[in-house]
Amino acid sequence: MKDTSCAYCMEGDLVAKFGIKICDMKVSKLYLFKEQSHPGRVIVAYKDHVSEITELSEEERNTFLADVNTAANAIHKAFAPQKLNYGAYGDTGHHLHFHLVPKYTDAFEWGGTFAMNPDKKYLSDEEYNSMIEKIKAAL
Repeated sequence: MKDTSCAYCMEGDLVAKFGIKICDMKVSKLYLFKEQSHPGRVIVAYKDHVSEITELSEEERNTFLADVNTAANAIHKAFAPQKLNYGAYGDTGHHLHFHLVPKYTDAFEWGGTFAMNPDKKYLSDEEYNSMIEKIKAAL
């Protein structure tokens, strides 16, 4: 099922405001978050429009969480954060997704909750492409 007002479902201009698609996963789509105050921050969004993890069957849930784990391993391999934070909110955008936010000792927001969009650090197209290639190589 798709929702035509949902950025993750439509993948066009809506998602391009905050993310760049990296690849399709087993049951998810992986996006690089454009705001890169946390180098390597990504979003893993479920392929279909569901709001809650409880809407998935056991098999779908397990495969979705395996996709999250695969992305997390790639972030650890590519960027070596000291900790990876996971966020699943969606109060206003009801599409199941997780933010994977690498945290680095003595760096931005270490020891605290990450901001949804700090709006501080954006990259050039070349820098985004380099990060995407690094992640793809680690998948």
